[in-house]
Amino acid sequence: MSDNLRFDLDAYLRRIGWEGERRADLATLRGVHLAHMRGIPFENLDALRRTAPSLEPADLMAKLVHSRRGGYCYEHNTLFAGVLETLGFKVTRLAARVVVGADRIESRPRTHMALLVEAPGDPQPYLADVGFGAIGALLEPVPLTAGVEFRDAERRHRLVHVPHDGPLDLWLLQAQDQVKGDWADQYAFTVEPFEKPDFEVINWHIGTNPRSPFTQRVYVQSITAERHLLLDARLLTETRADGTVVEREVTEEAEARRLLAEEFGIDAPDGMRLLP
Repeated sequence: MSDNLRFDLDAYLRRIGWEGERRADLATLRGVHLAHMRGIPFENLDALRRTAPSLEPADLMAKLVHSRRGGYCYEHNTLFAGVLETLGFKVTRLAARVVVGADRIESRPRTHMALLVEAPGDPQPYLADVGFGAIGALLEPVPLTAGVEFRDAERRHRLVHVPHDGPLDLWLLQAQDQVKGDWADQYAFTVEPFEKPDFEVINWHIGTNPRSPFTQRVYVQSITAERHLLLDARLLTETRADGTVVEREVTEEAEARRLLAEEFGIDAPDGMRLLP
């Protein structure tokens, strides 16, 4: 049995609240992508305990679908890739360099997982990504086309080509600031395929290395049509649909645990300390 057949499609679609069609077409891809982004939170609680989470299909179903938990990029996009393949899409797994705040693209390693998705009969491939834990994340897939602005739900993105010395085109995803209108770099990638063993190694590094940002402090994200909510260490940031940003410090462990349960839909493991 192939990995994608181990995904319980009915349970997954119930988890994200998708009641639409189950076809390998753009409308389904966009709808399921957006529902996943709003239905399953981003979180790093396993990595915070210096444990690399399992990427096996059954474990992903148990954690992200059947439990009140979320995951980070390798979990989300491995799960989503399996679901899309079950629906009939062709999926290529990509490795990207996260360049938010970086001076040079080459200064960052390939530690992010994204997806290139193709639908039968559609010559246009799409960049899909349900596992980017940032305000600049895609809400819906965008065509792999350079220099065109796309509106995906409440956000705007574009892809540009970046000059480099490699044999493949280097793509850069940019997100537009909702208020200022500036374009901010998110991550860079080529369309070189990466395989399951590649991501197992990267996942282990990010989930266990004491220098990894995900092993140093809690980082959880939840997205709705009305707001983007992020808890980064002790800082709780709410970015509303109109671009308004409200920040406050979380000082008590009990409050952090309550926020995870009530605002993010995450049940933190018993006995786990969340705040530094």
